[in-house]
Amino acid sequence: MEEYRHKLDFLVRDYECDLEGIVNNAVYMHYLEHARHEFLKTLEIDFSEFSKNNINLVVVKAELNYKKYLTSGDRFWVGTNLSRFSPLRFAFNQTIHLYPDDKVALTAFTVCTAIDERKKPILPEKIKNLFENN
Repeated sequence: MEEYRHKLDFLVRDYECDLEGIVNNAVYMHYLEHARHEFLKTLEIDFSEFSKNNINLVVVKAELNYKKYLTSGDRFWVGTNLSRFSPLRFAFNQTIHLYPDDKVALTAFTVCTAIDERKKPILPEKIKNLFENN
């Protein structure tokens, strides 16, 4: 199994499921986003602090590969890794694993960047330093 820099536990709630009784495909994006945000907090990257300085972190590409569906009451965890994608972009590789057997329910690849007040892509020093110090 792949090693992850960050893991976060979740529980599927009833209202996240559609009429078929499975988690709606769009809800997976929320799980992944929350896991990314929590991971960035551990690296002292604060979305609100960037926003106050007119810098917004944005997703420019999201690729999700659904392997197994989730249902109400399922317990699972999201593993997250971070890498440099290009001079102005960074990427998250994420996987959703079901408890108790760690079966893979989803794999995801998300590319992000930061944009300044002119809507131009930038890579803030605080994020750039994550890659230069590793």
